[in-house]
Amino acid sequence: MNETKSKVKIFENRNIRTIWDEQNEKWWFSVVDIIAVLTDSDNPRRYWSDLKRKLKTEGSQLYENIVQLKMESTDGKMYLTDSADTEQVLRLIQSIPSKKAEPFKLWLAKVGNERIDEIVDPELSIERAIQNYRRLGYSENWINQRIKSIEVRKALTDEWDKSGVKKDGEYASLTDLMSKTWSGMTTREYKKYKDLKKENLRDNMTNTELILNMLAEVAATEISIIEQPVGFDESAVVAKRGASTAKVARERLEAETGKSAVSNLNRKQLGNNKLQVRK
Repeated sequence: MNETKSKVKIFENRNIRTIWDEQNEKWWFSVVDIIAVLTDSDNPRRYWSDLKRKLKTEGSQLYENIVQLKMESTDGKMYLTDSADTEQVLRLIQSIPSKKAEPFKLWLAKVGNERIDEIVDPELSIERAIQNYRRLGYSENWINQRIKSIEVRKALTDEWDKSGVKKDGEYASLTDLMSKTWSGMTTREYKKYKDLKKENLRDNMTNTELILNMLAEVAATEISIIEQPVGFDESAVVAKRGASTAKVARERLEAETGKSAVSNLNRKQLGNNKLQVRK
């Protein structure tokens, strides 16, 4: 399975963890999260454990088709989680007496259609990202910066594509190079500094950090458009020059304010309402 990052979908203000399977073009859903929604059980894991035994005894195909995928838990760590695709979820619903069965079926259909719609019209994906950030409590100012940073990143990766940079390892290497140049840390070091595991680094940046990172990427994009580098090595030179622009801006800002422009705080530590830099 070629799976993407675990995401959270919302059903009646309840979180359901999901993973999109690119290879087979289908969603996988956390079974425990679905049971919590359908049953309102105080212990959905126990409920699922009992139901699994019952299904196994009955020789149910549902039990046999459940897979374990890594999804993020409430503690921020990734754990193997019993997961079911849409067809299996519909079978699961039949095994659970719930007044929410029909609304949940409609929700499942909507989730599937959303993915198709986003492929046809990428702007819908951006709009849904905005709504998700709002649900998580980010400020409107931060959301605007974050959405802009996605556009800026896309422009840079388009240039890398034109230059013949490979998406797998070389994208990551150039990103690390730029991060190290302007912030003093590679992506891995930056995430460790913020005490992050699998979380998205940019989702845990302050406004200032986002702006500096965007400046690095905009500068690299503009230089690339003019100089048209070929291959990884030439693109790396351009990437470092672009990131150096952000490094100069960072150092000037720190000299003016007397504090670091790079924060060690993540979203959870800063609270849900806004991101700011620790003095």
